[in-house]
Amino acid sequence: MDLDAYVLDRAGEWDRMEQLARRRRLTAAEADELVVLYQRAATHLSVLRRRSPDPVVLADLSRQLMAGRAAINRGQGFAWRAIPRFLLRTFPAQLYETRRWWITLGVLLMAAGTALTWYINAYPQVAAHFLNEDQIADLVGGDFVGYYSEYRPQNFAGQVWTNNAVLTAQCIAAGVLILPVFYLLGVNLLNIAITGGVLFGNGAGDTFLTYLAPHGLLELTCVFIGAAVGLRIGWAWIAPGPARTRRQALTDRARSGMLIAIGLVPVLAVAGLLEAYVTPSTLPPAARIGLGALAWLAFVAYALLLGRAAQSRGAPDEGAGYELPQA
Repeated sequence: MDLDAYVLDRAGEWDRMEQLARRRRLTAAEADELVVLYQRAATHLSVLRRRSPDPVVLADLSRQLMAGRAAINRGQGFAWRAIPRFLLRTFPAQLYETRRWWITLGVLLMAAGTALTWYINAYPQVAAHFLNEDQIADLVGGDFVGYYSEYRPQNFAGQVWTNNAVLTAQCIAAGVLILPVFYLLGVNLLNIAITGGVLFGNGAGDTFLTYLAPHGLLELTCVFIGAAVGLRIGWAWIAPGPARTRRQALTDRARSGMLIAIGLVPVLAVAGLLEAYVTPSTLPPAARIGLGALAWLAFVAYALLLGRAAQSRGAPDEGAGYELPQA
């Protein structure tokens, strides 16, 4: 191997790594490039050491590697100032960018759920395929209402939060395969429709709406967003878009999905608190539903109004980047 040619051929990558390491802020693409260049340079250093080249070359490359490693480690540090930027710019901008996906999916699923609930209400024999007479009697007699007050509110809120977060994460993670997302949505949609159809069919439709609406508006919207984002990731394989490879499209969509998944965590926590404290409370039904509707409207305004303003400032790209403090 011609060592001089080897060094000359790769010196540009080493210089580029050092340039990126000196920057205070890196976009997501630049941060990824820095990591790749660092990994390559580490391999190059290992090769050069085995060939015993000029110690000056070894020392210079080692210095550049140390700078690259220090920059990567600094970028991994936690910065409290990143939280407001994420919540006020990055997350709402990502929600706005994906709005056509989750609004369309939400409307379709709500229409399908309403139709299925009506069908089960109109044809009670359908519910008999899923529940026996005793189970239907228990559901109407108090199991549905009792579910929301079975545990202490703080414990129930944590349980609901965890369950919904897992479901949303599953939808996002399974999106690359597309079909599993529809399975997860279908199972949950069927469960809600069976419960609603049975309660409406037994004259307890108002109870169903009173105990579902306070938390369900926000909770289901989060699930719709997670499912839509997952399907968007899967669609990147099928239609990556012009001037992009499938790998590039998938990487971009997956990064956006991860940002949205992180942002949905506190939103689902709010939905969990509503389900644990507002849904089973002694407040009048109109007050409970009103509180849930206000929370939902606030989130929609956050996603569409604040998201539009954030996207106009280029927040998605900035929020996905890394801030590297000066040494």
